[in-house]
Amino acid sequence: MKNKIVLIIIGLIVSFGTVRAKENTNSIQKEIESSFIDASAFGFSVGNSGIENMKALQRAVDHGGTIQVSQPGTYKIAGTVYLRSNTSLEFGANVFLQKVDEQGKFAYVLLNEGALTKKWDENITVKGLNIIVNDVDIYVGEIYGLRGQLAFFYIKDLRIERFRCMDLGKAQYAIQICTFEDIIVDDVIIKGKKDGVHLGRGKRFTIRDGVFETFDDAIALNGHDYSTGNPELGWIEDGVVENCHDLNAENTVGYFCRILAGGWIDWKPGMEVQQSDAVVSNGKVYRVFMEPDGKVYKTVTRPTHESGAKVLDGINWVVVQNDSTYTAGVRNVVFRDIFLEKPRIGFSVHFDKNKFSRSYYPGAEVPKQEQLLFENIRVLHNRPTDLFKIATPVDVMTITNSSIKNNGIHFHSNGALPDYQKTRINMIGCVFYNEGPMDLLVNDVAEKEIELNTALSVEMSDSFSAKVISEKGKITVKSDLTGLKSNDPDKN
Repeated sequence: MKNKIVLIIIGLIVSFGTVRAKENTNSIQKEIESSFIDASAFGFSVGNSGIENMKALQRAVDHGGTIQVSQPGTYKIAGTVYLRSNTSLEFGANVFLQKVDEQGKFAYVLLNEGALTKKWDENITVKGLNIIVNDVDIYVGEIYGLRGQLAFFYIKDLRIERFRCMDLGKAQYAIQICTFEDIIVDDVIIKGKKDGVHLGRGKRFTIRDGVFETFDDAIALNGHDYSTGNPELGWIEDGVVENCHDLNAENTVGYFCRILAGGWIDWKPGMEVQQSDAVVSNGKVYRVFMEPDGKVYKTVTRPTHESGAKVLDGINWVVVQNDSTYTAGVRNVVFRDIFLEKPRIGFSVHFDKNKFSRSYYPGAEVPKQEQLLFENIRVLHNRPTDLFKIATPVDVMTITNSSIKNNGIHFHSNGALPDYQKTRINMIGCVFYNEGPMDLLVNDVAEKEIELNTALSVEMSDSFSAKVISEKGKITVKSDLTGLKSNDPDKN
């Protein structure tokens, strides 16, 4: 009898343990299932209207965790979906989001929630997104200066992977990220009329495995920008751009990579300003938002409003950021494995000075671009176009293991600065394919000094020779290239 009781007790314990184990397993499974959600569970469907899908996808991402869209097809979307921190949005193969104008045109397909209030969002991933712009394309969105189809502002730890957009319009960039830390843009194909990947101020970034066929810039590193081009100003630093292709197209403007710098001053009564000018006042940066007509305005009333826009002396001043920075530019960036098929300027480092924007205000602190490295740059076209066109101070440019045709380096001035400072250029292990003489380095900047060093160069034609031209400035040369080997530095 005693043994039977013991066996019954043991059986009850085992049964209870089994039930508890199943309960725990079910609980874990539910937790896993709740962390990986298909958006269809919230009503996101190929057959829905754009408004219905916008609301359904918003409900899904509001849940947080990993949200998947697995069913192939084209999903209409009629408004912006806002992403919170700690959210991963994954699109399966052959899934497309098509913008539709069901309640008016809109700017952003996806935008991080904190962008609206300048509160940092963190740990967001967007994977496999295909955007069809469908001519739903506008110049001004909810946030001044932010106009990417896929846009992030005040973002940390962002990853965008396998992004596609084949019909980019004239107004909006494909991807725009400003005021960021630690971002990766990996595996993109972007075609159309505006910028591919457009960055504003931030630090630690990687852009890699990109294919671009854009009328405007493939990549823009715009520390400064038009007032409608970035929501904040500052430095873009500590980054890598690698394995990117600039495909050929019949018509084009812009560059493979635009690098924009700028500088501005404290507001003072009586100063003259124009569209896009920036000033520091009340511990903030304010910008002029007026028509791009070249008109100059005199400001006599200090802008001090805390946010938004206010018209003073007939000038529309907008608060763009709550810190008193005075310069913008690019530093500590590596460009590696770049393939330039399109016959246009490869890299332009400059200030804007036109009716749309004046990057450098007279008398401001001078922004110097620093430590730019170019490795394995491949020129694939045959047009004699500048590979580098530079119109700001740059301390050092290093160009290594690159293949160059009739594509030199051109320093010029738009009159923004009285002194463009000294630049050192190192070219190591480069292959020169041009037949006959080429203008390797042209210095059109008055009083500017450039130091050119070349080593381990390879000349593919017996008729090749390199020239340096400097009628207004000075170039000193240490070179192993034909045409420059015996140059007397004092004669340049």
